Amino acid sequence: MIYSMTGYGKSVLQLPTKKITIELKSLNSKNLDLNARMPSIYREKELAIRKLLADKLVRGKIDFSIYVEATAEDTSTQLNTPVVKQYMSQLRAIVNTDDAQLLEMAVRFPDALNTVREEIDEDEWKAIEAEILKAVEDLISYRLNEGKVLEEDFNNRITAISNILEDVIAMDPERVEGVRERLKKGVDELREKYDENRFEQELVYYIEKFDITEEKVRLKNHLNYFTESINSKDSNGKKLGFISQEMGREINTIGSKSNFAPMQQLVVQMKDELEKIKEQLLNVL
Repeated sequence: MIYSMTGYGKSVLQLPTKKITIELKSLNSKNLDLNARMPSIYREKELAIRKLLADKLVRGKIDFSIYVEATAEDTSTQLNTPVVKQYMSQLRAIVNTDDAQLLEMAVRFPDALNTVREEIDEDEWKAIEAEILKAVEDLISYRLNEGKVLEEDFNNRITAISNILEDVIAMDPERVEGVRERLKKGVDELREKYDENRFEQELVYYIEKFDITEEKVRLKNHLNYFTESINSKDSNGKKLGFISQEMGREINTIGSKSNFAPMQQLVVQMKDELEKIKEQLLNVL
Protein backbone atom coordinates (compact mmCIF):
# COMPACT_ATOMS: atom_id res chain seq x y z
CA MET A 1 0.00 0.00 0.00
CA ILE A 2 1.09 3.58 -0.47
CA TYR A 3 0.42 6.76 1.47
CA SER A 4 0.08 10.24 0.08
CA MET A 5 2.04 13.04 1.73
CA THR A 6 -1.07 15.21 1.51
CA GLY A 7 -3.21 14.99 4.63
CA TYR A 8 -5.21 16.73 7.32
CA GLY A 9 -5.87 15.81 10.94
CA LYS A 10 -7.73 17.52 13.76
CA SER A 11 -8.67 16.79 17.36
CA VAL A 12 -10.44 18.86 20.03
CA LEU A 13 -9.99 18.56 23.80
CA GLN A 14 -12.47 20.21 26.16
CA LEU A 15 -10.99 21.00 29.60
CA PRO A 16 -12.79 22.67 32.55
CA THR A 17 -11.49 26.16 31.73
CA LYS A 18 -10.41 25.95 28.08
CA LYS A 19 -10.90 24.26 24.74
CA ILE A 20 -7.77 23.02 23.00
CA THR A 21 -7.74 22.34 19.26
CA ILE A 22 -4.89 20.41 17.63
CA GLU A 23 -4.56 20.74 13.87
CA LEU A 24 -2.18 19.06 11.43
CA LYS A 25 -1.71 19.77 7.72
CA SER A 26 0.67 17.91 5.43
CA LEU A 27 1.94 18.56 1.89
CA ASN A 28 4.61 16.90 -0.23
CA SER A 29 8.30 17.53 0.47
CA LYS A 30 11.52 15.59 -0.15
CA ASN A 31 12.29 15.59 3.58
CA LEU A 32 10.55 16.39 6.86
CA ASP A 33 9.81 20.12 7.04
CA LEU A 34 7.96 20.77 10.30
CA ASN A 35 6.46 24.11 11.34
CA ALA A 36 4.99 24.19 14.87
CA ARG A 37 2.76 26.94 16.30
CA MET A 38 1.58 26.84 19.90
CA PRO A 39 1.03 29.07 22.96
CA SER A 40 4.18 29.91 24.91
CA ILE A 41 3.08 27.79 27.88
CA TYR A 42 3.58 24.64 25.78
CA ARG A 43 6.90 25.65 24.19
CA GLU A 44 8.93 23.49 26.56
CA LYS A 45 7.20 20.47 25.03
CA GLU A 46 8.03 21.42 21.43
CA LEU A 47 11.03 19.08 21.08
CA ALA A 48 8.98 16.12 22.30
CA ILE A 49 6.19 17.04 19.85
CA ARG A 50 8.65 17.31 16.96
CA LYS A 51 10.12 13.89 17.74
CA LEU A 52 6.66 12.32 17.93
CA LEU A 53 5.61 13.84 14.59
CA ALA A 54 8.90 12.87 12.91
CA ASP A 55 8.50 9.24 14.05
CA LYS A 56 4.87 9.00 12.95
CA LEU A 57 4.79 11.08 9.76
CA VAL A 58 8.31 10.39 8.37
CA ARG A 59 8.43 13.21 5.83
CA GLY A 60 6.44 15.97 4.20
CA LYS A 61 5.83 19.67 4.82
CA ILE A 62 3.96 19.53 8.13
CA ASP A 63 2.10 22.43 9.77
CA PHE A 64 1.29 21.67 13.41
CA SER A 65 -0.86 24.04 15.51
CA ILE A 66 -2.28 24.12 19.03
CA TYR A 67 -5.09 26.64 19.58
CA VAL A 68 -6.35 27.45 23.07
CA GLU A 69 -9.74 29.07 23.69
CA ALA A 70 -10.63 30.10 27.26
CA THR A 71 -14.10 28.89 28.27
CA ALA A 72 -14.01 30.11 31.90
CA GLU A 73 -12.63 33.04 33.83
CA ASP A 74 -8.91 33.55 33.21
CA THR A 75 -7.17 33.84 36.58
CA SER A 76 -3.68 34.22 35.14
CA THR A 77 -4.04 38.04 35.07
CA GLN A 78 -4.15 39.88 38.42
CA LEU A 79 -4.55 43.50 39.45
CA ASN A 80 -1.32 45.21 40.57
CA THR A 81 -2.97 46.94 43.54
CA PRO A 82 -0.10 49.22 44.75
CA VAL A 83 0.52 50.54 41.25
CA VAL A 84 -3.19 51.13 40.60
CA LYS A 85 -3.58 53.02 43.88
CA GLN A 86 -0.62 55.22 42.99
CA TYR A 87 -2.11 55.98 39.57
CA MET A 88 -5.45 56.86 41.20
CA SER A 89 -3.74 59.17 43.70
CA GLN A 90 -1.96 61.03 40.91
CA LEU A 91 -5.12 61.24 38.81
CA ARG A 92 -7.16 62.55 41.75
CA ALA A 93 -4.81 65.52 41.94
CA ILE A 94 -5.54 66.55 38.34
CA VAL A 95 -9.02 65.14 37.64
CA ASN A 96 -12.18 66.01 39.55
CA THR A 97 -14.18 62.76 39.37
CA ASP A 98 -15.26 59.83 41.53
CA ASP A 99 -13.14 56.80 42.43
CA ALA A 100 -14.93 54.48 39.98
CA GLN A 101 -13.87 56.58 37.00
CA LEU A 102 -10.40 57.00 38.43
CA LEU A 103 -10.07 53.21 38.73
CA GLU A 104 -11.29 52.75 35.17
CA MET A 105 -8.57 55.09 33.94
CA ALA A 106 -5.85 53.69 36.20
CA VAL A 107 -6.14 50.07 35.03
CA ARG A 108 -5.34 51.19 31.48
CA PHE A 109 -1.89 52.42 32.42
CA PRO A 110 1.29 50.30 32.12
CA ASP A 111 1.93 47.68 34.83
CA ALA A 112 -1.59 48.02 36.23
CA LEU A 113 -2.14 44.33 35.52
CA ASN A 114 0.23 41.46 36.25
CA THR A 115 0.19 38.37 34.06
CA VAL A 116 1.19 35.33 36.05
CA ARG A 117 3.04 32.74 33.98
CA GLU A 118 1.16 29.47 33.99
CA GLU A 119 2.91 26.20 34.61
CA ILE A 120 2.00 23.12 32.62
CA ASP A 121 -0.16 20.71 34.53
CA GLU A 122 1.25 17.25 33.72
CA ASP A 123 -2.17 15.58 33.80
CA GLU A 124 -3.43 18.23 31.41
CA TRP A 125 -0.43 17.68 29.15
CA LYS A 126 -1.01 13.92 29.06
CA ALA A 127 -4.55 14.61 27.87
CA ILE A 128 -3.23 17.02 25.22
CA GLU A 129 -0.61 14.49 24.10
CA ALA A 130 -3.33 11.88 23.65
CA GLU A 131 -5.26 14.32 21.44
CA ILE A 132 -2.12 15.02 19.41
CA LEU A 133 -1.86 11.30 18.73
CA LYS A 134 -5.52 11.27 17.65
CA ALA A 135 -4.86 14.13 15.22
CA VAL A 136 -1.81 12.27 13.88
CA GLU A 137 -3.85 9.10 13.33
CA ASP A 138 -6.53 11.19 11.63
CA LEU A 139 -3.90 12.62 9.26
CA ILE A 140 -2.42 9.16 8.59
CA SER A 141 -5.90 7.85 7.74
CA TYR A 142 -6.34 10.78 5.35
CA ARG A 143 -2.96 9.98 3.76
CA LEU A 144 -3.98 6.35 3.30
CA ASN A 145 -7.22 7.28 1.54
CA GLU A 146 -5.33 9.65 -0.75
CA GLY A 147 -2.78 6.89 -1.33
CA LYS A 148 -5.50 4.52 -2.53
CA VAL A 149 -6.49 7.04 -5.20
CA LEU A 150 -2.84 7.35 -6.28
CA GLU A 151 -2.44 3.57 -6.26
CA GLU A 152 -5.37 3.13 -8.63
CA ASP A 153 -3.94 5.74 -10.97
CA PHE A 154 -0.49 4.10 -10.91
CA ASN A 155 -1.93 0.67 -11.64
CA ASN A 156 -3.89 2.03 -14.59
CA ARG A 157 -0.82 3.74 -16.05
CA ILE A 158 1.48 0.75 -15.45
CA THR A 159 -1.09 -1.41 -17.22
CA ALA A 160 -1.18 1.09 -20.09
CA ILE A 161 2.62 0.99 -20.45
CA SER A 162 2.57 -2.83 -20.27
CA ASN A 163 -0.03 -2.99 -23.04
CA ILE A 164 1.95 -0.59 -25.22
CA LEU A 165 5.09 -2.66 -24.57
CA GLU A 166 3.25 -5.73 -25.85
CA ASP A 167 2.48 -3.78 -29.01
CA VAL A 168 6.18 -2.93 -29.30
CA ILE A 169 7.11 -6.61 -28.91
CA ALA A 170 4.56 -7.64 -31.53
CA MET A 171 5.86 -4.95 -33.90
CA ASP A 172 9.56 -5.79 -33.48
CA PRO A 173 9.79 -8.51 -36.19
CA GLU A 174 8.25 -6.09 -38.69
CA ARG A 175 10.75 -3.43 -37.62
CA VAL A 176 13.73 -5.80 -38.07
CA GLU A 177 12.48 -6.89 -41.49
CA GLY A 178 12.05 -3.22 -42.41
CA VAL A 179 15.66 -2.50 -41.46
CA ARG A 180 16.80 -5.49 -43.52
CA GLU A 181 14.81 -4.34 -46.58
CA ARG A 182 16.08 -0.77 -46.36
CA LEU A 183 19.67 -1.94 -46.21
CA LYS A 184 19.25 -4.34 -49.12
CA LYS A 185 17.52 -1.69 -51.19
CA GLY A 186 20.31 0.76 -50.44
CA VAL A 187 22.92 -1.72 -51.59
CA ASP A 188 20.92 -2.64 -54.71
CA GLU A 189 20.68 1.02 -55.65
CA LEU A 190 24.47 1.16 -55.79
CA ARG A 191 24.20 -1.16 -58.82
CA GLU A 192 27.30 -2.99 -57.73
CA LYS A 193 27.99 -6.64 -57.11
CA TYR A 194 28.45 -7.62 -53.52
CA ASP A 195 29.24 -10.72 -51.53
CA GLU A 196 25.94 -12.11 -50.24
CA ASN A 197 27.60 -13.78 -47.26
CA ARG A 198 29.46 -10.63 -46.34
CA PHE A 199 26.25 -8.66 -46.68
CA GLU A 200 24.47 -11.01 -44.30
CA GLN A 201 27.31 -10.68 -41.76
CA GLU A 202 27.19 -6.92 -41.95
CA LEU A 203 23.41 -7.02 -41.72
CA VAL A 204 23.51 -9.14 -38.56
CA TYR A 205 26.02 -6.74 -36.99
CA TYR A 206 23.91 -3.75 -37.95
CA ILE A 207 20.66 -5.25 -36.67
CA GLU A 208 22.33 -6.29 -33.39
CA LYS A 209 23.18 -2.64 -32.78
CA PHE A 210 19.46 -1.88 -32.97
CA ASP A 211 18.33 -4.96 -31.05
CA ILE A 212 15.97 -4.04 -28.18
CA THR A 213 15.48 -7.49 -26.66
CA GLU A 214 17.28 -6.63 -23.42
CA GLU A 215 15.47 -3.31 -23.07
CA LYS A 216 12.08 -5.02 -23.51
CA VAL A 217 12.91 -7.61 -20.85
CA ARG A 218 14.27 -5.04 -18.39
CA LEU A 219 11.31 -2.71 -18.88
CA LYS A 220 8.88 -5.56 -18.23
CA ASN A 221 10.81 -6.43 -15.05
CA HIS A 222 10.73 -2.80 -13.88
CA LEU A 223 6.97 -2.63 -14.46
CA ASN A 224 6.47 -5.78 -12.38
CA TYR A 225 8.79 -4.49 -9.64
CA PHE A 226 6.89 -1.19 -9.52
CA THR A 227 3.61 -3.05 -9.03
CA GLU A 228 5.14 -5.29 -6.34
CA SER A 229 6.47 -2.25 -4.49
CA ILE A 230 3.06 -0.56 -4.54
CA ASN A 231 1.52 -3.66 -2.96
CA SER A 232 4.22 -4.04 -0.28
CA LYS A 233 3.49 -3.16 3.36
CA ASP A 234 5.68 -0.05 3.43
CA SER A 235 5.01 3.09 1.44
CA ASN A 236 8.25 4.24 -0.20
CA GLY A 237 7.89 7.05 -2.71
CA LYS A 238 11.65 7.41 -3.13
CA LYS A 239 12.01 3.73 -4.10
CA LEU A 240 9.18 4.04 -6.61
CA GLY A 241 10.92 7.14 -7.97
CA PHE A 242 14.12 5.17 -8.56
CA ILE A 243 12.19 2.42 -10.36
CA SER A 244 10.45 4.97 -12.56
CA GLN A 245 13.85 6.41 -13.53
CA GLU A 246 14.97 2.94 -14.65
CA MET A 247 11.74 2.53 -16.60
CA GLY A 248 12.42 5.84 -18.33
CA ARG A 249 15.96 4.76 -19.21
CA GLU A 250 14.72 1.60 -20.95
CA ILE A 251 11.91 3.43 -22.78
CA ASN A 252 14.36 6.07 -24.04
CA THR A 253 16.78 3.40 -25.25
CA ILE A 254 14.00 1.59 -27.12
CA GLY A 255 13.11 4.89 -28.77
CA SER A 256 16.67 5.67 -29.81
CA LYS A 257 17.28 2.15 -31.15
CA SER A 258 13.94 1.57 -32.84
CA ASN A 259 14.67 3.43 -36.10
CA PHE A 260 11.04 2.72 -37.00
CA ALA A 261 8.40 5.45 -36.97
CA PRO A 262 5.41 3.34 -35.80
CA MET A 263 7.44 2.02 -32.86
CA GLN A 264 8.66 5.51 -31.97
CA GLN A 265 5.02 6.60 -31.78
CA LEU A 266 4.41 3.86 -29.20
CA VAL A 267 7.49 5.01 -27.28
CA VAL A 268 6.03 8.52 -27.11
CA GLN A 269 2.85 7.07 -25.60
CA MET A 270 4.86 5.18 -22.97
CA LYS A 271 6.82 8.33 -22.13
CA ASP A 272 3.59 10.25 -21.69
CA GLU A 273 2.22 7.69 -19.23
CA LEU A 274 5.54 7.57 -17.36
CA GLU A 275 5.68 11.36 -16.97
CA LYS A 276 2.25 11.32 -15.36
CA ILE A 277 3.47 8.61 -12.98
CA LYS A 278 6.52 10.70 -12.05
CA GLU A 279 4.34 13.74 -11.34
CA GLN A 280 2.14 11.76 -8.98
CA LEU A 281 5.14 10.12 -7.28
CA LEU A 282 6.04 13.54 -5.85
CA ASN A 283 3.02 13.13 -3.56
CA VAL A 284 3.87 9.61 -2.34
CA LEU A 285 5.31 9.20 1.16
